[in-house]
Amino acid sequence: MARRQHLTLMVLLAVVAFFSVSYLFSSGTSEPSSPAPPAAAVPLKGDSVSSSGDTPDLGHISSSILSGESIAPKLENATAKAELGRASWKLFHTMMARFPEKPAPDDSLALKTYIQLFARLYPCGDCASHFRKLLAKYPPQTSSRNAAAGWACFVHNEVNTRLKKELFDCNKIGDFYDCGCGDEDKKKTEGGGDKPSAELAKDG
Repeated sequence: MARRQHLTLMVLLAVVAFFSVSYLFSSGTSEPSSPAPPAAAVPLKGDSVSSSGDTPDLGHISSSILSGESIAPKLENATAKAELGRASWKLFHTMMARFPEKPAPDDSLALKTYIQLFARLYPCGDCASHFRKLLAKYPPQTSSRNAAAGWACFVHNEVNTRLKKELFDCNKIGDFYDCGCGDEDKKKTEGGGDKPSAELAKDG
């Protein structure tokens, strides 16, 4: 009985400590901060494959946040590591498949930033370290959906090569990672959103 009370007390103290720290960090200063410049005003570099280490202007956020070391420790459980990898690649490729054909500059910046943070926050420290090395060698390509999807498939195959796994045919990436979300562009070109597309009528 005493053990259960001790555990309850520890959990309660942890919750109180969490909320206290959250409150301290969220209160900040009472001075209004200067607004970040609009994304359109930030000049973007092209999708060059240079390794100069150019980082985007993130306003008041330190650019070092994108290039720090992995946050997570090494993931020892091979089964958990494999499951995490499959789920992460599914998310990654589906995101690239849903990226705009002609993204706005802030869309490209958002995807590049996401990829850099993904590489830092990935919950397998050694995997994240390997991925960050790939990003340094092959920077994210975010000028279009095809560029992003092709880049992601290439990087995935680089990982497969290192792990001695079978390479994926990048020409089939769109079919393999279809999220089932429907193609909004196809609906627009086929005469409005109310009519079912020819594909749906054929399948239904």
